[in-house]
Amino acid sequence: MELRINRRALVGLGLAAAVAASSLAVLRTDSGIASSHREAPMIAGDPQHDNTDVYAFVSPDKPDSVTLLANWNGFQEPNGGPNFYPWNTRARYNIKIDNDGDAKTDITYQWTFRDEDKRGNTTFLYNNGPVTSLNDPNLLFRQRYTLKRITPGGTQTLVSDGIAAPSNVGPASMPDYGTLRAQSIKNLPNGGKTFAGQSDEAFFLDLRVFDLLYGGNLSEVGQDTTRGYNVNTIGLQVPQKDLALKGDPTRNPVIGICSTTDKFNGSRFVQVSRLCNPLVNEVVSPAGLKDAYNALDPSKDADVDALVKRVTDPEVARLLEAIYGIKAPATPRNDLVEIFLTGIAKQNGPIKADLNSQVLNKDAGKLRPSEQLRLNMSIPPSKDPNRLGVLAGDLQGFPNGRRLGDDVVDIELQAVAGAAQSGKLVPGLTDKVDRNDKPFGQSFPYIPLPSNVAVNQR
Repeated sequence: MELRINRRALVGLGLAAAVAASSLAVLRTDSGIASSHREAPMIAGDPQHDNTDVYAFVSPDKPDSVTLLANWNGFQEPNGGPNFYPWNTRARYNIKIDNDGDAKTDITYQWTFRDEDKRGNTTFLYNNGPVTSLNDPNLLFRQRYTLKRITPGGTQTLVSDGIAAPSNVGPASMPDYGTLRAQSIKNLPNGGKTFAGQSDEAFFLDLRVFDLLYGGNLSEVGQDTTRGYNVNTIGLQVPQKDLALKGDPTRNPVIGICSTTDKFNGSRFVQVSRLCNPLVNEVVSPAGLKDAYNALDPSKDADVDALVKRVTDPEVARLLEAIYGIKAPATPRNDLVEIFLTGIAKQNGPIKADLNSQVLNKDAGKLRPSEQLRLNMSIPPSKDPNRLGVLAGDLQGFPNGRRLGDDVVDIELQAVAGAAQSGKLVPGLTDKVDRNDKPFGQSFPYIPLPSNVAVNQR
């Protein structure tokens, strides 16, 4: 596919995505619980279902494949024993793909977990000696998982007895955690790979944005709030043809990605968490609508008007004007609607560039607006990735998918302030956290190993 990119038009389109995202949430709260980086009122008591981040990118060392990562149960203090951080065995953890643009899920990869607990009434310990392999008898608690690929044509079990990498107890218990991670990676029948286990919290940012946007004078910046914490990660690396419409990534290179959690409520599974683009429900939805957003399927997004105004007249832009005097762009913000709900394509709206909308797929039908993280698989990995992604002319970066090193906070702040329209960055508008404290890996699953050092060192 030939891509003609108007780089000026695409500058700063990041927050467009985040700002537009949750604006179309269906207003229902029957699920009972919600999640995503603790932004919804009902998440505090249900961290195992809290879907915190989604990443999607063309694999840098295997560019004919795509890597998908999703995280849960954020802010894990590494020393939080004795039970540490297991996956919930009454949940379904999903990564979903829409490859034709109708907002309905075409492919679901679904992980379910089961316990293997040998502690009984004899000990409180997670392990009773050094653990050197996933099958080490010293590991008293482990979790196994099943991975299924679900399509309208049927369900295929890809993994039936995988072992999740355990929580990183510490150097005495797990002297070589990298070996445990390596053993947990499973090959798939189609040549892909999967992984489940604990990882470093790779989302770098200063969350003091909630203190009147960094203290009201940008004095509260430069502190990586998530540094030292861990998360639970599921990862998938699959050939592009496994994700593309009609199995043809050349004709149909664009996919939409979301991750969800289904919780069993005693009689059925209900969706209690949804995450597609980063920071959507945190900084767009008002408090009263956050739980409803997490229960919503993307196919319902376009039916709801209650949050649309949060996109066309975003609150963050008005706050930046009120607090910092950065004049908010004129409304309605149709550029944000295009960026986030339809993907970037010349035919979709004011941004005259073709980037990551499913309308670019030659075999796609009518596009239905929906909040998804969209990735154009035909754009190869960048030789020199830029943390600001598309904003800096790096077209493989956010919001064209999301890499581990993309600085989504800075991208989004700049975009909501109008950089997408002006083509100019706003000086000084940054949280001054530019990278993760740990380097990323060079091969799947790329996300760093979990920490085993206490966050509080005082």
